[in-house]
Amino acid sequence: MDKILVFDVWGEYAHFRKYYTTTSPLSFSIPPRTAISGLIGAILGLPKDEYLKYFSKQQAQIAVRILNPIKKVRLAENLINTKDDYFIPIKKGAHSPRTQIRFEFVKDAKYRIYFYHIDPIIFNKVNSMLLHHKCVYTPCLGITEHIANFEFIGEKAIREKSSTEFIKLDSALPTDSIKEIKLEDGEYFSETIPTEMELDRSLKEYRKVMFERNGVQGKGITAKVDRYWELETNESIIFL
Repeated sequence: MDKILVFDVWGEYAHFRKYYTTTSPLSFSIPPRTAISGLIGAILGLPKDEYLKYFSKQQAQIAVRILNPIKKVRLAENLINTKDDYFIPIKKGAHSPRTQIRFEFVKDAKYRIYFYHIDPIIFNKVNSMLLHHKCVYTPCLGITEHIANFEFIGEKAIREKSSTEFIKLDSALPTDSIKEIKLEDGEYFSETIPTEMELDRSLKEYRKVMFERNGVQGKGITAKVDRYWELETNESIIFL
């Protein structure tokens, strides 16, 4: 790996549903690797029931950086009432044709995505689509109601590095890669996010990640890690 694609993605709201929530859906603070795979798959036009097979960890490398402070809000949404045997769009006895559920959303979400694919055809096609600001399907931040915009930062040179010193890392970090951390002025959070799913959308793997929630330029997380990747833009990242 000597080149990587970098692009920003943002939207007014985002919802990356936590897999263990049901009646009151909560959202991850950052897009999980699986959600980013879906977003890139939408840009490429890959079928919804097939795109996951192109983004295994053996094929694709993905990292994410927070660019806007993480702000969460809860809003009520009207959903179709599925308690009845069939849906009738009028009130049926004591049942309403809709039910109201409170969703948790990330407000003014903005992230930087780092992407590499072992297949040069896929890599070059993503490069071209981003460069010309094109997409086959509408990209979204988690769910289709939250349409995303994106901006191509560029194809950047990257190299793998190792160090025994503290390194400022810009991306969200898998906690199993951290040997030691230097807590500075910031707000540090960790979440357990899905990183791979089977084609039937069952969870295959998840990892615990740490991030600084304010997304302040140049802040990141200072830690000792066995290895990391440095871009020509002086950004240092670890893949999810």
